[in-house]
Amino acid sequence: MHRFALLFTLLITPPLFADTLTIPLGDQGADIDSRNLPQLGQSKRSVLERFGLADEEHKPVGQPPITRWDYREFSVYFEYDHVINSVRQHRPRHLDTVKEQQ
Repeated sequence: MHRFALLFTLLITPPLFADTLTIPLGDQGADIDSRNLPQLGQSKRSVLERFGLADEEHKPVGQPPITRWDYREFSVYFEYDHVINSVRQHRPRHLDTVKEQQ
């Protein structure tokens, strides 16, 4: 009886199909060399002197406090007053590709 129930369950279950989701990586800041981003360990003061005021400064979050400064092309993450990471902002390679996916 159990074999019949298992066979029946397998036969009535619709086949599962997976869709492929394509997310464009875009031109990840080709005009900004990662060596020109703030580097690990730099102070907030040195980032401010070199890159100027950020477009947006986010309040510290968590413990230890992590702060993010957003510039037009990149973001800088600080732990206390020192850089822990810098990342380039995503920029689509082709606007037409982005519009097609919407």
